[in-house]
Amino acid sequence: MFTHKDIQVRSIFVVNCFEKRHLRVSNGELLLEEETDGGKKTLTKLPFQKILALFVIGHITITTPLIEKCTKFGIPLIVMKLSLRPIFFFSITAEANYLLRQKQYLFSKDDLSIAKILVENKIRNQLRLLEKTRLKTQIIENAKQECRKFLIQLSQAAHYEVIMGIEGKVSKIFFAAYFDAIGWTKRCPRAKIDPLNVTLDIGYTILFNFIEAFVRLFGFDPYVGVYHRLWFKRKSLICDLIEPFRCIIDRKVRKAFNTKQCKEEDFVLQKDEYILKIERRRDYYKMFYEVLVGQKKEIFEYVRDYYRCFMQRKSVPDYPQFLIK
Repeated sequence: MFTHKDIQVRSIFVVNCFEKRHLRVSNGELLLEEETDGGKKTLTKLPFQKILALFVIGHITITTPLIEKCTKFGIPLIVMKLSLRPIFFFSITAEANYLLRQKQYLFSKDDLSIAKILVENKIRNQLRLLEKTRLKTQIIENAKQECRKFLIQLSQAAHYEVIMGIEGKVSKIFFAAYFDAIGWTKRCPRAKIDPLNVTLDIGYTILFNFIEAFVRLFGFDPYVGVYHRLWFKRKSLICDLIEPFRCIIDRKVRKAFNTKQCKEEDFVLQKDEYILKIERRRDYYKMFYEVLVGQKKEIFEYVRDYYRCFMQRKSVPDYPQFLIK
């Protein structure tokens, strides 16, 4: 299991493989190679002692010695398609932590205490983003009032459906206010109805995979959550733990569209769906990974503290909170 020092000295590497590339081990180092007319060309060398997690996007060839080294140094290896859909996730750092998984399986679905913490943290960060905007429009002022009102209602909620309803209402109000100046219509996950929704989807997907890499370091079963219910193939715990961190993506997307770092011209309309152009994918992925890597210390500490609280069955006030700065 990684320590705080490991998080400081190790780095997260993201390899974009839009062309045919290979990862292999040579002299104890990880080599990224590319096929050329003259043979294989080494693009970079990475010492395993410096790798915290390895994300690969695109087409790649992986060797057995690489998997062996990742096992030895406890490095999560995540391979995704160009669309960011994970096709291979390797991490056995703490899978033998059966006591943790036993506690997960025995956790009562009627216990809403941790679920309320997660939703409250999410709403507080949405409120902080609204408070940090320079715009003082009526829709933003109303949204801030609504967030404060629903925080009070959340503290009094006693039913799962009520918590879900509060989260959904606040998110709808938040999106409409926070993205109002850049042409917000509505939030439609994975529907690709406009460039703004597609960009949010990309950011949330990268955030999801990023959080999962940290969660697996402690041996959690990612399919068993405390807020999101069990569902076939859904990693409910990851869905839970990304909630406090969605604000990182929201702020980055708003800033990127305001500064024209992201724009409608980066997308093509195909069969009523907006698709990000292939030549712009590298820039978008880099944008999100950079902002998340900048928060790796905070994310690790959050997951670590959540793990400790869950294992020791600590009281609600002891659970971690991530508040965006």
